[in-house]
Amino acid sequence: MMGLLKRAGALYSGLAAKANILQPAALLFARFAPAYVFFKSGLTKWNGFLSFNPDKYDLFMYEFFCPEEPRGRALVLCSDVAEGTYAPATQWIVERFANMAGIMEIMLPILLVLGFLTRFSALGLLAMTLFIELLVFPDAATWWGSHIWWAATLFVVVAYGPGAWSLDRFLGDKLKQADLPQT
Repeated sequence: MMGLLKRAGALYSGLAAKANILQPAALLFARFAPAYVFFKSGLTKWNGFLSFNPDKYDLFMYEFFCPEEPRGRALVLCSDVAEGTYAPATQWIVERFANMAGIMEIMLPILLVLGFLTRFSALGLLAMTLFIELLVFPDAATWWGSHIWWAATLFVVVAYGPGAWSLDRFLGDKLKQADLPQT
């Protein structure tokens, strides 16, 4: 019986070692999946190069931070929900949230796909995911619907890095070669 267990263990170890060749592809896919979602969302916030879509201010002002129907623990920033009015300083802050989200949803996915500053990019998108989940739509339905998948794949990239097929790895290898003492 022990011989059978040892052979099964050896077979499993051998297959697991061969499966490691899939790691670069798996990490590339883990970078692409959330990047696609965020990039597509980011594109809707722009009318062209450096031209923010003013309709998206309304999305942030009235849907996200001043909803007609309160959402549990959601962050409400307006001064009067019925009227949808804001104090001037708060309105400016919400508009900057919209601008920052538009910039981050374009730049971070591009960096993530390229595998450049990958962990930083994944952390930024993970922070956005958690912000959305905890302060904008704090219900279990959105978490278990899509947000958990974004968070899980981004967490994998933060934990394991971009993988072999990335600019981080390529540039890191080039820097290591440049740091080698000349003989």
